Amino acid sequence: MNKTLLALLCATCLSSPIAFAGAGHDHGPKHGGLVREVGTITYELVAKSDVLTLHVSDHGKPVPTQGAKATLMLIAGNDRTTITQEPADENRMVAKGNFKIGVGVRAALTVTLAGKDEAKVNFNLK
Repeated sequence: MNKTLLALLCATCLSSPIAFAGAGHDHGPKHGGLVREVGTITYELVAKSDVLTLHVSDHGKPVPTQGAKATLMLIAGNDRTTITQEPADENRMVAKGNFKIGVGVRAALTVTLAGKDEAKVNFNLK
């Protein structure tokens, strides 16, 4: 390969944008929660002491939660509390109550969306 062709090839590669798997959608929280991704589905858990809200999306587009089932186990040391989340509007699931959240508390989510396989997601609450 001659030097001119090699230089042109290198310049083209260096000036081209690099496409990574999953490019085109932001993995960051949209609602101030903790984000985990399973396949193409993104789960964002917003944990407050009186409400646990799960937002579900696929590449930034809302995923309907009607017909979905979700349980969330809060684990704080030896304390384990299982909570059932109910579908709310469009792409949210909600549980209301009095929840222990904070540093050292983990949340183990098991969710089955309509037409999808069961997913398991873990969050470390801050």
